[in-house]
Amino acid sequence: MEFQDYRHLGFTTLQNGLIAYYPKLNISDPGFITLIQLEAFSQKGGDFPTNEKIAANTNMTANQVASVIQQLINQDLIIIDQTQDGQGKIGNKYNLAPLYRKLDKVLEKEIVPQATTSSQYIGSSTYLENNPLNSLTRKFEIEFGRYLSPIEREEIAAWLNVDHYSDKIIELALREAVLSQVYNLKYVDRILLNWQRRNLKTVEEIQTYLQRNK
Repeated sequence: MEFQDYRHLGFTTLQNGLIAYYPKLNISDPGFITLIQLEAFSQKGGDFPTNEKIAANTNMTANQVASVIQQLINQDLIIIDQTQDGQGKIGNKYNLAPLYRKLDKVLEKEIVPQATTSSQYIGSSTYLENNPLNSLTRKFEIEFGRYLSPIEREEIAAWLNVDHYSDKIIELALREAVLSQVYNLKYVDRILLNWQRRNLKTVEEIQTYLQRNK
């Protein structure tokens, strides 16, 4: 197939602010994937896709999709509206308006003018490209072969913001855990603490230490 053939499948328009800031709305990665699917179905006219249809486009089961959707409802991010067609037939549709109202509030706080005389903004595009938490989360999920839980994301955020480990040092610790075939954050944390106790503060110092102890 060529690109022209893929175009017939259509495209889904997704707000870049949602891509960049969904963690600030406490949306899990499975929740984000589910929201993408709901948007894709909605933009193609499918306002109430079944859990089975959503699951078919993801790595989740229908039961997992149902659980994620219930979580999104509990978080007041989506609601189910009742509809009625021209023949009076009652149906349902997913309504994502609450999600975007909450996103608006986040964007009001996060996106600020770069300068009072400039129309350019420091916003979602910069955050999406440079946010170390998002980047690290993706790398952990690739190596672990699964989605991280919100608690695990918080632990990575604490390494960055509380312990002040650099993202490159965290990546090194992840690599050491993978080489040891241990795929959990507790092991990565022990590696980081070991380096801290040895007063290894830079990537170069850690690499020298690792070479010396091979």
